Amino acid sequence: MENTDIKFLKLQQIIDSHEGKVSHLIAILQETQSEYGYLPKEVLTYIATAMKISPATVLGVATFYAQFSLIPKGKYVIRVCDGTACHVRGSEPIMMALRKELSLTADKPTTDDLMFTVETVSCLGACGLAPVVVADEEVHGQMTAEGILEVMKKLAPTASEN
Repeated sequence: MENTDIKFLKLQQIIDSHEGKVSHLIAILQETQSEYGYLPKEVLTYIATAMKISPATVLGVATFYAQFSLIPKGKYVIRVCDGTACHVRGSEPIMMALRKELSLTADKPTTDDLMFTVETVSCLGACGLAPVVVADEEVHGQMTAEGILEVMKKLAPTASEN
């Protein structure tokens, strides 16, 4: 077996488990992302080739659904709501505090050590608790800039100690 074959063996098993059906593309992408942590470009190309569909089709599905990521995400994903209620009640200082603490920007949402990813979302559906942050799948309401740094330190106590 060539290195390429070994590299994509698990990916081919995922495709085969769905009999290569185009109607299963979303499920294939979900399982692939679980395996790799994200959807690398070469993986999307492999899926397209193996399933005999255009790379644009695969990329289109992967970019349409918010659940998919084309870049590696951190171990801990922190989503800051910036919907109307959260914005008015102070979500922006929360985002700024996180980015400053983790040396992140809108263009660089994940720390180099892949410990944290910070994202903004349009709405988390908990407007009464605004501003709201979801950190590692746990909802934190009435958040503050100071509070989010405490949450972050509890997730990874050694991450911010340099």
